[in-house]
Amino acid sequence: MAAGGHHEDTFHHVRDYPHFELPFGIEIGLPNIFGFQLTKFMVLQVVAGLIVFFIFRGLAKRVNSSGPVRGRWWNFWETLALYIRDEVVRPTIGDPHHAHHEHGEPLNGHNGSAVAGHAEGVGHSNAHSVIEAGEVHGGTIAAGHPADKYLPFIWTCFFYVLICNLLGAIPWMGSATGEINVTAMLALSVFGYVIFCGSQISGPGGFWLSLVPSMDLPAALKVVLVPVLWVIEFFGFLIKHGVLAVRLFANIMAGHTVIAVILGFIALTAGSGLWYGVMPASVLGQVAIGMLELFVAFLQAYVFAFLATLFVSAAIHPH
Repeated sequence: MAAGGHHEDTFHHVRDYPHFELPFGIEIGLPNIFGFQLTKFMVLQVVAGLIVFFIFRGLAKRVNSSGPVRGRWWNFWETLALYIRDEVVRPTIGDPHHAHHEHGEPLNGHNGSAVAGHAEGVGHSNAHSVIEAGEVHGGTIAAGHPADKYLPFIWTCFFYVLICNLLGAIPWMGSATGEINVTAMLALSVFGYVIFCGSQISGPGGFWLSLVPSMDLPAALKVVLVPVLWVIEFFGFLIKHGVLAVRLFANIMAGHTVIAVILGFIALTAGSGLWYGVMPASVLGQVAIGMLELFVAFLQAYVFAFLATLFVSAAIHPH
């Protein structure tokens, strides 16, 4: 957060503040509750979580109904969920136990619709799964693929990041994912989940030992080489998750900054003859960048979810 005089800051459009800025210099302040200051990005993160909750609570109810999901709005979200399942999670993770599993019929028998589960299973962004995958039988859920047990977390990552990104396309809102502290916590949640999943497969000790692949080396050489390789792999493990935070933050912040700079050309040329040429060019440029930002919002959510899936896959398929 910045203090007063933040308009002198080149990046003030993408920073977090204890208020929402509206046109004509209007500011809507946020309360300080018992010494805890609420900020714009905190509010937007809650809004993103609620949007994810209500969308997928409604979608889960429709999947559990007697017919296929209908309506463009619900089909849109179902399509995204199925894409993440079929093109990211299942092929990337595969079967961590290398056991034979029967895939059976399409979930719920709705022409392959697999976004199923109890509506009560839908939760907030970082705390619960968005929706549960599987076929419902008498109140229980049978997973349709061994990798589906990891779907709730990956779905949550994708849709939460996506909604946070899209909120930045609304005037006078902002993208919480353009704040490094937010993306750092998202990366930390992936870090913890990866360790949890790896420990489930290999055990807590086995997971950390598996960072170094088994090598057929003389015992004397192993004593020297293995600890060195483990330290290198451990720091690589930390860096990968750190890059996950920086990548998302940098891409979202850069897009909003470019839009602000392009519009700033209008103010810089005000009162001069250049304004008549710069103003329409800046507005058109802003519209073009804005359309690109919509694409980037989806792309970065996909990249975050895909990398999280890769990290989970690496953890449950040790060297």
